[in-house]
Amino acid sequence: MTKTYQVVGIGNAVVDVLTQCDDAFLDLMGIQKGVMQLVERARGEMLYEAMEKRKRAPGGSVANTLAGLGNLGLATGFIGRVHDDALGRFYAEGMAEGGTDFVNPPVSGGELPTSRSMIFVSPDGERSMNTYLGISAELGPDDVPEDVAGRSEILFLEGYLYDKPKGKAAFERAARVCRAGGGRAGIALSDPFCVDRHRADFRKLVRDLDFVIGNEHEWTSLYETDDLGAALEQAASESGLIVCTRSGHDVVLVQGEDEAIVPVRQVTPVDATGAGDQFAAGFLYGLATDRPLEVCGRMGVVAAAEVIGHFGARPEADLKALFRDTGLI
Repeated sequence: MTKTYQVVGIGNAVVDVLTQCDDAFLDLMGIQKGVMQLVERARGEMLYEAMEKRKRAPGGSVANTLAGLGNLGLATGFIGRVHDDALGRFYAEGMAEGGTDFVNPPVSGGELPTSRSMIFVSPDGERSMNTYLGISAELGPDDVPEDVAGRSEILFLEGYLYDKPKGKAAFERAARVCRAGGGRAGIALSDPFCVDRHRADFRKLVRDLDFVIGNEHEWTSLYETDDLGAALEQAASESGLIVCTRSGHDVVLVQGEDEAIVPVRQVTPVDATGAGDQFAAGFLYGLATDRPLEVCGRMGVVAAAEVIGHFGARPEADLKALFRDTGLI
């Protein structure tokens, strides 16, 4: 089958709304620093109104990864759900401007509004995310076009979708269609609390999918151990390809008998938003272009370092030029 897309992502379509603030503001608003919290609609609207000098950007973990892949020149598509409101239209247009096909038209009618995440960035670069999921959490199997999932070389799935049965069904349908068409499907574990909630499902996905990306906290949560080495050894024995990122420390990649340990360069973050998403972009670019395992990891590290050097979750520099500068291409 002729492939239309090199990478298709499926995940939450969330408008990121960013502002800078100090720790006193976080305390005043009752915001837990450095974590992602889900909020109800009323609190989301209150926090939105409290933000000064707001900056909007199309967001969501997998969508940010696709933006990085678009920066690198790959043909990408995104399966997601937005409302036909101002933020939804902004999101759809923004994805298209970034070079990614947003394959689902905005939904009209009386449904929930477009999802948004209020992100407060502290002077130390930490981001405190307050996410109102809105309509993106209603994504279901009917939102998965077979001619998109089935014509993708690589399908990248967002673990957060498992929080609702419809999202889980959409996710499983997309993976089934992609692999039936000869493509590869993988997942980002998303966050340790998500892993806690869906441990049995995620353990099955490690065995069933072609690759899995997680950080050290997600992997140890998945296997209910404090021993990262033991968790990765078990994961590697069950999966075709695993990746473990460790904030500020070496990245570990294992594929069968092939293991790569990739060092990271210490960078003082301006804004840590999107570091994991852009690591995934660099890694997937390497995977899509058949690079060796170590090179895939190094590409991920370069892309992550770029995004934490500025405000916002998507790359601003030419990532391919950075890969050239570091001898990766």
